[in-house]
Amino acid sequence: MTDLVIRPLVAGEENLFDSMPDPLPQLRQVGYADGVAGGGYRPETTWVALRGGRVVGRAAWLLPPGAVGAPWLDRFDLDAEPEVGAELLHAAHQALGGPGLYYAALPAHWRRRPEVRAVVEAPMAAARLAGLVERGERLRCSWTGTPLPASSGRYDFRPPVDAAEVNALVARIDEPDVLTGVEIARVVSGVDLATDPLGWLGDGVEGWRVALDAGEPVGLVGTAGDACYPLLVYLGLLDEAARPELLVEAVRLLAAGGAREVIADVDARRVAVLAELERTGFRQLRTRVVFAPADQQD
Repeated sequence: MTDLVIRPLVAGEENLFDSMPDPLPQLRQVGYADGVAGGGYRPETTWVALRGGRVVGRAAWLLPPGAVGAPWLDRFDLDAEPEVGAELLHAAHQALGGPGLYYAALPAHWRRRPEVRAVVEAPMAAARLAGLVERGERLRCSWTGTPLPASSGRYDFRPPVDAAEVNALVARIDEPDVLTGVEIARVVSGVDLATDPLGWLGDGVEGWRVALDAGEPVGLVGTAGDACYPLLVYLGLLDEAARPELLVEAVRLLAAGGAREVIADVDARRVAVLAELERTGFRQLRTRVVFAPADQQD
């Protein structure tokens, strides 16, 4: 068998990375060359496994310009046995200062799709062989103009008085329902979106709404209309009954600003939240399985 060569790319070898056919073309993601042009992908943090000059494995770590955190494994494709992928990861980890997070992007409902599982099981097995442990799964959902459910009229909605009110309500919410972009916020700015969303979004409150029941706050939602996509960034509740109408209010707010699509991320284990997103008209776009070193939490 032809000897295996594992090495990082050098500048100008973007075409070598892209010479491996995309195994999941249905995923919406940034192309490698575009990522290099934007500064997130770099040759020295992109590794390939070559057999007879052909790419049989590739791994690209991503770190946006100006980020304060460590790069994470963003693209990992394998056209070989898992042991080759593990060898590729071990070599890269040694050069990059150790293993880090791996966000495995997969099509929606991937466990129910044999043709997708046939593609993704090898790199995921390689990640495990390289010492990474599965830590959870986050779903990305999209609303694209589906008519919204009617309001019951039970709740009132208003902008927060100021940033202090947002922070005070966030402090009362144990576990937000929706956190969109939590990984980017942490790596780029060192911000925990669950406890300090204004640290990521800024102190303006125009994109926020407080849900009120008989004048008492029962929920809070924060949106961003000028990000890469219109985002439902934060949604947290003090009363779970307010979830359906607070979701609708958030989408209405973004749609009134011209949004034709709204993106929301939710942990896969939050079954009730996902069901409510789907009732509001959201559909799953993709999932992201999180892997981390055994001694590290996401």
